[in-house]
Amino acid sequence: MTIKVGDRVPSTNFIKVTEGGPEPVSSDEFFAGRKVALFSVPGAFTPTCSAKHLPGFVEKADELKAKGVDEIACTAVNDAFVMGAWGKASGVDGKVTMLADGNGDFPKAVGLEMDGSKFGMGGRGQRFSMLVNDGVVEQLNVEAPGQFEVSSADYMLGQL
Repeated sequence: MTIKVGDRVPSTNFIKVTEGGPEPVSSDEFFAGRKVALFSVPGAFTPTCSAKHLPGFVEKADELKAKGVDEIACTAVNDAFVMGAWGKASGVDGKVTMLADGNGDFPKAVGLEMDGSKFGMGGRGQRFSMLVNDGVVEQLNVEAPGQFEVSSADYMLGQL
């Protein structure tokens, strides 16, 4: 079943990319007591993700935070080292927290997984964004396959 607005984010685990290396973090802990703009991409270093999705949130980070967002996070079904390298190459510089989910537990738990096998990518997360306030989904923007419209930073800004 797909998560919806008003639902609590299920308990899963991420690996947070930090300057000191990979750090395990539970979704319960990560979302507790604050407003988080989370976006999911099918994969680090992939075309739309690298050219538009992540750069948009980096560029709009200050505007999102000015509208009450405490943290911006990107997740993908990639390991922490790939997410770290992608974040560094993309200049996230503390604006976007990179959350690795190498086993795809989060997209499975929220019902937003996708099968990228025909592209040689295996199981992945769909492209989406959500605004999570103290663990509860306030906004959910899921893209149609192959699209990039409703999960962008600009779209989320328009919702705040």
